[in-house]
Amino acid sequence: MTYLRPLVAATAFLGLTAVSSLHADVKTEERTKFELGGMLGKVAGMFGGKDEGTMSTIAVKGTRQSMMTDSAGQIIDLAEEKVYQLDVRRKTYRVATFAQIRQQMEEARAKAEKAMREEQAKQKDPDAASAQKQIQDSMEIDLDVRKTGQSRTINGYNTNQVLVIVTVREKGKTLDQSGGLQITTDMWMAPQIPALKEVSDFQAEYAKKLYGPMIQGASPQDMASALAFYPMLKPALERMNAEKDKVQGTSILTTVKVEGVKSAEQFAQEQKQREEGNKPTVSGGVGGLLGGLAKRAAQNKVQGDPQPRSMVMTTTTEVLKIATDVPAGDVAIPAGFKQQ
Repeated sequence: MTYLRPLVAATAFLGLTAVSSLHADVKTEERTKFELGGMLGKVAGMFGGKDEGTMSTIAVKGTRQSMMTDSAGQIIDLAEEKVYQLDVRRKTYRVATFAQIRQQMEEARAKAEKAMREEQAKQKDPDAASAQKQIQDSMEIDLDVRKTGQSRTINGYNTNQVLVIVTVREKGKTLDQSGGLQITTDMWMAPQIPALKEVSDFQAEYAKKLYGPMIQGASPQDMASALAFYPMLKPALERMNAEKDKVQGTSILTTVKVEGVKSAEQFAQEQKQREEGNKPTVSGGVGGLLGGLAKRAAQNKVQGDPQPRSMVMTTTTEVLKIATDVPAGDVAIPAGFKQQ
């Protein structure tokens, strides 16, 4: 089973520092839209929603947080260290401890790493794993925070646009030369709203208890798989967290785009091999580190020409309403629900 809220917010602010276990009351309504690349298609089950997006209600009170849609829900209790997963239509719920979830994360990571080894074996290169390890160890991370000067009024809030761009590339080379990973977070920032910080602080504490950086809304098990397939994602998220104080205010509308970038050499090889009707092979550099995995992320475009970038995930999150009155029932198991 998956433990999530069907909502991905900005990955730029995934705090891993200690925060208070008791949180002030806050309740929000949000809308989220998703577009996932083929690489993460296997974990697409953790994301739902119609074309216009998924509506979610998030409530924080004390040590509990609830996240509800019209079909599913989740209650996280930091004090009990338990997660309650709700099936709204069947009026049932399941319970898992944080320890059980951590075990599932380890199992998911092991399964993903096995799949990676099998992918490398298909390339018939016994030195591929060693070469990729050396490349990964020589990676550098760049961070660019840009205030564009653009402004908009969104849901009654006056906002200004800020871009946060994290780039992972090989040391001594540009992104185009080596290939790599890029995370672009496009945020429309209002002045600081303390109530919304309670939500991000709660999620940060939950991530800390599960021992790893998380994309808000992703199930811990599927997050483990994503980090195993894309090892560059972990240092990129950690760098974004370390630099979060460079952006002041509260994001009302956030779009996050995660892309795998092929090296110029790899892209040229794929173009040539496609013209010759051959299967693409994995080249060197950080672009090659993505290798066959990045190609899977673009399988939905397999009929077209090779592309220099492979979309891993795009998410858009919009805050619609904020309230500070949270009845105890909003973070409790609804009446009539039975445990499975």
